[in-house]
Amino acid sequence: MDRRRDRRIPLARRLRREATFQERLIWNAIRQFDIAGFHPRRQAPVGPYIVDFTCHGLKLVIEIDGDHHGYGAQARNDQRRDADLRSRGYEIVRLSNQHIAESIDGAVETILAACHTRAGAIMPPTPDPSPPQAGGGESATSADAHANPRAKHKTTHTTRGS
Repeated sequence: MDRRRDRRIPLARRLRREATFQERLIWNAIRQFDIAGFHPRRQAPVGPYIVDFTCHGLKLVIEIDGDHHGYGAQARNDQRRDADLRSRGYEIVRLSNQHIAESIDGAVETILAACHTRAGAIMPPTPDPSPPQAGGGESATSADAHANPRAKHKTTHTTRGS
């Protein structure tokens, strides 16, 4: 979809300008994360939705929920939305305004843990490019010591002057 014609963009911009206090707290914390593949976006389009925060590289969505999200029609809408986002490969982290107010550090730790989990799932650790060397990859000095067990390492001792 051409971004210039995407009707969600003006709404996303308005939502960024009108961010809640809790959204601003979380944004100020997560935009400083130094995690490979983590480039956060706020009030960003994902599929037909505008999510509070996302990292497309890690396929992670972070939603900050007000009091109305846990009840009735809103709860059902959130379940449908989460199912659709998961079908697109995204993991969703939902944090309540109350959780953020009571423990911003705990909320940030929850997000950080999800980022690290997703980073490991999306980008597995790079294998060691060098295969082990013949003889166990030992250095020349340790190989010499094994070849000549009587060879001793020279040590120097220093004493403090008076």
